[in-house]
Amino acid sequence: MKKFTYNNKMHKRKYKTSYSIIGVAFLFLYGCNNDDDFTVKEDIVVQNFMWRAMNLWYFWQQDVEDLADNRFNSEKEYQDYLAETSDPDLFYKSLQVEEDRFSFSNEDYTTLVNNLSGVSKSNGLEFGLVRYPSGQNIFGYVRYIIPNSDAAGKDIERGDVFNRVNGVQLTLDNYVSLLFGDNDTYTLGLGTFSNGSVMDTNEEVTLTKFEGLAENPIFIAKTLDVQGTKVAYLMYNGFTNEYDEQLNNAFGEFKANGATELVLDFRYNPGGSVNSSRLLASMVYGTNTNDLYIKQRWNNKIQEQFDPSDLEDYFANTVDDKPLNTLNLSKAYVITSARTASASELLINGLDPYVNMIKVGDTTTGKNEFSITMVDDPDNSYVYRSSREENINPDNSWAIQPLVGRNENSVGFSDYTDGIAPNIYQREDYGNLGVLGEETEPLLARCLEEITGATAKGFTPVIYNKKELTGSEMFTAVKNNMWLDNPPRLK
Repeated sequence: MKKFTYNNKMHKRKYKTSYSIIGVAFLFLYGCNNDDDFTVKEDIVVQNFMWRAMNLWYFWQQDVEDLADNRFNSEKEYQDYLAETSDPDLFYKSLQVEEDRFSFSNEDYTTLVNNLSGVSKSNGLEFGLVRYPSGQNIFGYVRYIIPNSDAAGKDIERGDVFNRVNGVQLTLDNYVSLLFGDNDTYTLGLGTFSNGSVMDTNEEVTLTKFEGLAENPIFIAKTLDVQGTKVAYLMYNGFTNEYDEQLNNAFGEFKANGATELVLDFRYNPGGSVNSSRLLASMVYGTNTNDLYIKQRWNNKIQEQFDPSDLEDYFANTVDDKPLNTLNLSKAYVITSARTASASELLINGLDPYVNMIKVGDTTTGKNEFSITMVDDPDNSYVYRSSREENINPDNSWAIQPLVGRNENSVGFSDYTDGIAPNIYQREDYGNLGVLGEETEPLLARCLEEITGATAKGFTPVIYNKKELTGSEMFTAVKNNMWLDNPPRLK
């Protein structure tokens, strides 16, 4: 009997029913029968999609025994295997290697796609969560408020802390259900620092999440005049390609204002579009389209199926067919934190061979793989493309966002799994956050001291700067992912 195997060459199949197994990157061979028109059972349609997409694209495919091309001896064995795990999310997780911290699934691909565009259901409060010095209790601190959100009209602002939701103290066991559960409306109990601990106050704020909140990632773009030096300051909170043109306009203003120094603030930037990172890198370094920015590396199974030229990204000279504005810098400052991830780290690593990137803050997350949004569209190798919405299996709304490759910089470096360490270490003090974009804000002030050579300001006692537990961005559909906008096509 022949082994039930997969061939990684493209092989189109016809639908038998809406639940037919459709081989796009492989060919089922079982027994003496080469007929591939068999039907997958309705209750394992999602698992079938997940397995096939992962078998082809997953970066660690060769390391997962259950994803091997010769894993199954027959069609029945394959389908029985899929049926063993009825929960699609658990099934998807079972296909991942232990070191994979970032692949995830979503039962509604439209929610995921909207989040990739910066549109979500949110009350507009962006916050971090931190443990108390001892015990299980935690508190939240407000990083910033998204404009035009519910929170923007309430009496809450950056630097406020909260430790209760609907009168209940936040703990390690309950914070997920209280803050990120099905309740769209909740009431936060505010607190205050006292001797390094958070104490209750009588103040409360009620917030409601609404659908369709669009966050412009360009939170602050301004030019500072610091002792006669023009410093461009950009607080950029996500690599969202819908705002690339606005980003280019911001750099046009920096140029018009005569900026000769740049501070990129990525402290709350969880990542996003790889192409947006390339465009921003070009705005920093220059429009040298012969200089390699990054190069993609895929799994062993499909690396050679791509045209090599499709795997290389060079610096850009246009944004949406308009000239790209660049500062042509050889040195730049970047504010980082443990929340700085994926496309933010990619930009730092991609610019490193060309620009002296002076990092100020904390060690970054350490996410050096990119992902692709995948849906049940086998004729397009399961890759989501907006132009093919009508081709997605209407009986399967699930999407997966697997890690599928790594981006190396021009000298071949991509090994920053442990994060990118700062040149100047300074973690945020939750009791003294300062006003974002103001010269006195502690992390920006530290960058300006380096730029101007001014003597550091007097010592301010630290109120609370322990490492965060997590943040609000980790409970969005995209979390801290980095994705390819337009993945290359297989040969």
